[in-house]
Amino acid sequence: MIDQLRQMAIFAKTIDHGSFRGAARELRLSPSVISHHISALEEHLGVALMYRSTRKLTLTREGERLLGATRKMLEAAEGELLELTSQATEPSGELRLTAPSVASQSQLIDAIAAFSRAHPRVRLTVDFSDSRRDLIEDGFDIAIRMGFNAKNTATSRVLFHVERTLVGSTDFVASKSPVDNPKQLEDWKWLGLAPVQNVPLTFQKGRARPVTIKPDILISSNDAQALYRLARAGAGLAIIPEFLATSDLKSGTIEHVLPQWEVKPIDAFAVWPANAPKNGLVRLMVDELSRHLSVE
Repeated sequence: MIDQLRQMAIFAKTIDHGSFRGAARELRLSPSVISHHISALEEHLGVALMYRSTRKLTLTREGERLLGATRKMLEAAEGELLELTSQATEPSGELRLTAPSVASQSQLIDAIAAFSRAHPRVRLTVDFSDSRRDLIEDGFDIAIRMGFNAKNTATSRVLFHVERTLVGSTDFVASKSPVDNPKQLEDWKWLGLAPVQNVPLTFQKGRARPVTIKPDILISSNDAQALYRLARAGAGLAIIPEFLATSDLKSGTIEHVLPQWEVKPIDAFAVWPANAPKNGLVRLMVDELSRHLSVE
């Protein structure tokens, strides 16, 4: 029985990493030993658990069933071990987090600071970048992403919603004729975020029918902060996270354009590797960020 439990744990790690080689690195075994243990488990059970190819591993139906049971077993064991350990020591270790550069201006900063104050023995490395980092290849424990229709899953958690607004510099807007409908803005100069510059923009006003436009983007950038500074300098209209514009809106440097028309917010959400311990530092930080940011 002890041998089968060990083989089940090796099987789960192999699936989490997607290869014998990846599991071997974490478990400090050779790929051939990993393969031997999984083959022995299949022989003991009398079923195939996965199909192997040179490029990927694919679970059989029996493999999916065993993987679910194995993960429950490992999570329960890890949870009990962590509970026993935490009775004697406070959380410690190292966490690496990556996030879009624009998030450095958001409430995420306050949440990270609160986590650090509560857990001074946890060493944090925070990477703010406009290049989308890969969790596994780049060695991060948590990634903060921004996008639409994010959901809570076993490896992701919605942290907060980012309200967006259409803005232009006061001088730029004053140089144009008054408008009351998004369709009238299509021939204005527009700035766009490079990854989504070709996506049509939809505006909503109360219960009225939504209005969708496809403006011609004059300047595109992969940096939302640079995009906002261009709009503030009078280069055109831009849809930006509202937290970037708070102080300038108050001072009158820029202004809302068609403020009665709304654009859909985006979600800020955390993702982490499937093999992160259920009660480890990764889940601890995600839980505390979520509580601090309190999605409604």
